[in-house]
Amino acid sequence: MATEAIPQRSRASEFLEGVRMGMPVVIASAPFALLFGAVAVDNGFTVAEVVIMSAAIFGGASQMVGIELFGQHIAPWLVVLSIFAVNFRHVLYSATIGRHLTHWPLGQQAIAYFLLTDPQFAETERKAETGRPVSFVWYMGMGLVMYVNWTVQSGLGALFGRLIPDTRALGIDFLLPIYFLGLVMSFRKRPLWLPVVIASGIASIVAYKTIGSPWHVSIGALVGVILGAIAAPDKQESPTA
Repeated sequence: MATEAIPQRSRASEFLEGVRMGMPVVIASAPFALLFGAVAVDNGFTVAEVVIMSAAIFGGASQMVGIELFGQHIAPWLVVLSIFAVNFRHVLYSATIGRHLTHWPLGQQAIAYFLLTDPQFAETERKAETGRPVSFVWYMGMGLVMYVNWTVQSGLGALFGRLIPDTRALGIDFLLPIYFLGLVMSFRKRPLWLPVVIASGIASIVAYKTIGSPWHVSIGALVGVILGAIAAPDKQESPTA
C-alpha cells in the first residue's frame, strides 16, 4: 500500500512542478493570445474558428502569420511555406530534446512534440541539464497548462478583443520578450553561449532587413545551430587536452 502511494505523490508533485513552470508563460503570453483572437475576428474568423485554430495548431507566431495571409489571395503553397519558415525552429527543437524522450512510448512522444513550444523546449533542456529525468507527467503539467490557457485566452480575445486597449501603449506586449530573454540568459553558463547568441542575433537582424519576416526567425536559429555544431566544445578542447 505504502509503496503504491509514494509514486502517486511523486507523479502529482512532478505534474504540479510542470504547472508551476508553465504559469509564467501563461501570464506573459496572455496579451498575445487576446490580441490574436481580436485580430482573427477582424480578419473574418468566427469565435469558434479562432478556438479551433488555437486548439489544432497551438502556435502563436504561425497562427498570426496564417490569419494575415489567408485573406490576401496568396497562393496556398506560399502560406504553407511562410508558416513552415516560422516553425522551422521546431524541427531543431525536436531533434534536440528527442534524446530525452526516447524512453517514452510513441504515443506519448507524439503528444509531447505537438505541445512543444519555445518555453517548453527551454525548460526541458534546463531540467535535463540538472541530471533529473524528464518525465511525461512533468512535461504534461507544463504543456497542458499552456495549451488550455492559450486556447481559452484566444477565444476570450475573439469575444472581447475590441474592448482591450492597445497592449503596446500599456507596455504589456513586452512581457513575452522579457520572458524569452530570461530563458536565453539561463543558458549563459553553457560553452559557446555568447558567440552563438551574437551570431544568431546578427544573422536574424540581417535576414530581417534583407529577406524579411518571418524568415529571420529560422535563419537566426539555423546560424546559431551551425556555429554550435562547428565549434562544439569537445572539438575545441581536444587539441590542448
